[in-house]
Amino acid sequence: MAQKFNQKNLLKLSIPIVILTLGIFYFFINPSTFAFTPKCPFHSLTGFHCPGCGSQRAIHEILHGNLWTGIKHNFLIVLAMMVIGYKVYTYGIQLKTKKKPKSLLEHNATPWLIFTLILAFWILRNLPLEIFQILAP
Repeated sequence: MAQKFNQKNLLKLSIPIVILTLGIFYFFINPSTFAFTPKCPFHSLTGFHCPGCGSQRAIHEILHGNLWTGIKHNFLIVLAMMVIGYKVYTYGIQLKTKKKPKSLLEHNATPWLIFTLILAFWILRNLPLEIFQILAP
């Protein structure tokens, strides 16, 4: 029986297409050298780095196999890769067993832990102390 095409199926189809398209874009376009890549509005207005500053350069470097250089642009990329990898893993288990596994990401404390890590990273990367300069992109 043909599966009914609905919004949920469209979302499942569109997410990999968008990720692949962005991956191809950031593989061929270096945000450090091309002026038409989006600039951080928060940094442009305040001069401070937001938690996402450096992510485009990080993705470009990681796609070229320069893992450490990419991580140095934005250390939060490691957290993002862990969360995405875990989601893919649990989705794979769900496809294999036909049952939704219990996910650590659905625990009540997980969003607060991630929020706290992002907030701490945001504050620390903007402190004018030499020890935290490695966190700036």
